[in-house]
Amino acid sequence: MRVNKPEDVLYLKQFVKQHPNNKMGWYLLGKHYREVGKEGKANYCFIQAGDIYEAFEDETHPIALAEQQLASLKDWEKKQKKKRLVWRIALLALPLLLFALVAPAQHYLGEKSPPEDDVPMTVEPLAEPELGVLFVPQNERRPIGYALNGIIEAGSGAPERSFAITLEEREGWRSWLGNAKFWLSATKGEGAGKFDVAMMDRDACQCEPGDSVKAKAQFGGWQEDQELHWTVMSGIAHYKRMYGKWPANASDLVRPYPNNILSGDAKEMDAVFARVLARLKDKETNGGDGASSESNGAGESRDSGSLSVIGSNGLFQGDWSKPLEIIIDTSNHTLAVVQNDLVIRSYKVGLGGDRTPEGTFYIGEKVRDPQSEDEGIFGTRGMTLSNTLYAIHGTNKPNSIGKDESLGCIRMYNEDVEELFDMVPLGTTVKIKNGSLPSRAETPEKRFKLDPQQNESNPAKVYKWLT
Repeated sequence: MRVNKPEDVLYLKQFVKQHPNNKMGWYLLGKHYREVGKEGKANYCFIQAGDIYEAFEDETHPIALAEQQLASLKDWEKKQKKKRLVWRIALLALPLLLFALVAPAQHYLGEKSPPEDDVPMTVEPLAEPELGVLFVPQNERRPIGYALNGIIEAGSGAPERSFAITLEEREGWRSWLGNAKFWLSATKGEGAGKFDVAMMDRDACQCEPGDSVKAKAQFGGWQEDQELHWTVMSGIAHYKRMYGKWPANASDLVRPYPNNILSGDAKEMDAVFARVLARLKDKETNGGDGASSESNGAGESRDSGSLSVIGSNGLFQGDWSKPLEIIIDTSNHTLAVVQNDLVIRSYKVGLGGDRTPEGTFYIGEKVRDPQSEDEGIFGTRGMTLSNTLYAIHGTNKPNSIGKDESLGCIRMYNEDVEELFDMVPLGTTVKIKNGSLPSRAETPEKRFKLDPQQNESNPAKVYKWLT
C-alpha cells in the first residue's frame, strides 16, 4: 500500500500533529516513510501506531486500501471538528443559560445574590495557538521581506501564529533576555499558504503598528518552553555520552546523587522528553539537523533566521542539538550559559585571579548543600569541575562577588547558583578564559526552576574545594 501523493503526505503530517493519539494516521505516515527508505522515521511512526500496526502488518492489503483509509481519516477529522465546534458553542452559551435559569429563581425566592458558599461556574479558556518565532539577523537590511520570506518558505509547516523578531546583540553575542525588536506577526488564514500579517514596527512599515503587549507576553512564555527543551535535550545528550545508550524515560535523568543528571522535574517534562528523544534518535539515524519530518521544513537551519517552533513538534532555533555550555570570563567576572551564539543567562561571579585556572572542564558532580569545615562557605549548591578541587558554588560572602578573593573556585550568589544548578545537567562543558563575554549580567524576573524529586545531598563528605 502506498501513500505517496505530495498532498496526501502533507495532509498526514499535519494530521498527526493535530491528532497525535490517532494510531491510523501514524501507521499511514510510517508506511510512506518506509516506502521512501526512511526507516528511522518509519519506526517512530509505527511505535506511535501501536496495535494498528500489528493488525495491518499481519496481512496484505490492496493499494486501494490506503486511499480508503486516508479518506476515512479525513472524514473522521471533519466529524471531530464539528464536535469541537458544537462543544465550544455550548460552553460559550452555558453561562448565559445558567444566568437565565438562576436569576428568575433568585428573584422569586427574594435572593439578591448567591449564597457565600456557592462556587461560581467558570469556562476553561481555549488553548493558546501553536507559536513559532523567526529570528531576523541584526544586520538584515530588509527585515520585513526577510521575515515574510521565511514564514512563506515554511508554508503549511508553519505554526498557527509566528513572530518575526531581532534579538539584541552585544559584543558578538545574541542576548536571550535583552530587548527584542518585534517586526511582525503572521497568523494562518483560511486558504492554503495564506497568512494574516500584522506589522509591529512603526518605522519599518510607516504605519500605525499593532499592539505588541500581548505578543511580548506570548514570546516570554515561548522562551520558558524553549529553555526547558534545551535543558532536557542537554540532559539526554550527556546521558548518552556517559552511559553509551539513550535514556528510556525522563526519570532516568532525575536520579539521586551522584547520578542526578537533571535536578528535578517540571510540568510537561515527559512530553518534552519524548519529543526531544525522538528527534535526537532521528538525527543519529538520518543525519542532518534532526528536524522532525512533520515540520515540513520549519526549523531547518538555514541561518540565524530559521523558523523555530515550540508546541507539538518541539523544534529549535539553529543547531538545536548542541548542548548548553558554561563560559566563565575572568576579565569581567562573568559566568554565562550559552547555546551557540545565544547568551541564555549571565551572572556576576567571584574568582581567584591567577589562582582560577583557564581551560576546558566539565561538571563532574552536582550536590545540594555541600558540607564544609567552615559552615555555609559553599552556599546552597556546588558543582565540581572535572576531577579537581575547583568548583562553581554559592557563598556566604556575597561582597566577594565581582572580586578576586577565592583560592580559585567560582563563587556565585546563592539564588544564581540555584538557577544554574537546575538549568545545566551533569556533564556540561565549562570553559574558563580571559575575555569573550559581554560584561552585563542577565537574569530574568522569573527564574528557571525544576521541582526536586530525589536526594541530591552528600552529607557523608566534607568538601575541600579551593574556595
